[in-house]
Amino acid sequence: MSRVCELTGKSVMSGNNVSHAMNRTRRRFLPNLQQVSLPSEILGRALKFRISANALRSVEHNGGIDAFLTKAKDAQLSSKALKLKKQIAAKQA
Repeated sequence: MSRVCELTGKSVMSGNNVSHAMNRTRRRFLPNLQQVSLPSEILGRALKFRISANALRSVEHNGGIDAFLTKAKDAQLSSKALKLKKQIAAKQA
């Protein structure tokens, strides 16, 4: 399983560890991924995602997973999230 958020596309970044003597060694910055199930009011079931803690805050700020997915851009969503976005759009129409 790759270390990529399914809703925001946030993934692993790389950089340097810098010691006091300014020696630089490469390191990885891993996203804070959590396995969560978010209730969808429109679909009437819970949706399981592997998302970052930042994305979880964004979902709560937007008023739930349904509102978040309808506002989200298709480029940053995973294929699973895109399918659910289309299901939600179909149910709303």
